[in-house]
Amino acid sequence: MLTVRFARLGLAPGDLVLDAGAGFGRHAFEVARLGGRIVALDYADDEVRATRATFGAMIAEGQIAPDRYVGVLRGDATRLPFPDGTFDRVITSEVLEHIQDDVAAIAELARVLRPGGTLACTVPSWWPEKVNWMLSDEYHAPKSVGGHVRIYSETELTAKLRAAGLDVRGSHHAHALHSPYWWLKCAVGPRRDDHKLVNAYKRFLEWDIVKQPRSVKIAERALSPVMGKSLIVYATKLPVDRTSNPRPTATDRELVDA
Repeated sequence: MLTVRFARLGLAPGDLVLDAGAGFGRHAFEVARLGGRIVALDYADDEVRATRATFGAMIAEGQIAPDRYVGVLRGDATRLPFPDGTFDRVITSEVLEHIQDDVAAIAELARVLRPGGTLACTVPSWWPEKVNWMLSDEYHAPKSVGGHVRIYSETELTAKLRAAGLDVRGSHHAHALHSPYWWLKCAVGPRRDDHKLVNAYKRFLEWDIVKQPRSVKIAERALSPVMGKSLIVYATKLPVDRTSNPRPTATDRELVDA
């Protein structure tokens, strides 16, 4: 299930892309399938190991070319281990709401993006997220490990991106049908896995992801502007010198060996 629209990100074959907070790699895998060269980074060691193994299997099965995979590494989004202006595109999906110092993380994402490069940033939408917080204290920090520490409005997120030197170019919402699922989970307890209604809705979402029926796509498209679970914002790093967009100088191997 993808949240970012890669056409709006401007992804082109050969682009060097950072997926910061890649999780189990859903966006990272798609970058490689579309011809980008991917570096995936996450703080969770188990997710790094699983994503690395999946990339190995994809290469072995011929699903992606070996040169599309640069590396998967463990790291902190507030202290990225890459030189300035390294990446053509940067993705961070459902990450900033977990980070106490989100301003530092955004500054780092902007720093490693090359002038003229683009960023796609996704966070939970304000009012669906607000409902989750109202229904369950357990859903968010500090009671839950890795919980959400803030609720973003679009105004706040775009202001923080602009303060980091990024030019916000557009936004949209996604995953409307996932909002009721999380409301149900929060209502019964987010850690419960035995509730029949919640599990039935989960099976519906899994069926939708696999089958992608047209009727559900239409409903999703109509409802997402109103109740989409995720807000996606796209921004471009303004070139210091608008006559040139300097390319990264580090080799792929140097990036993951640093």
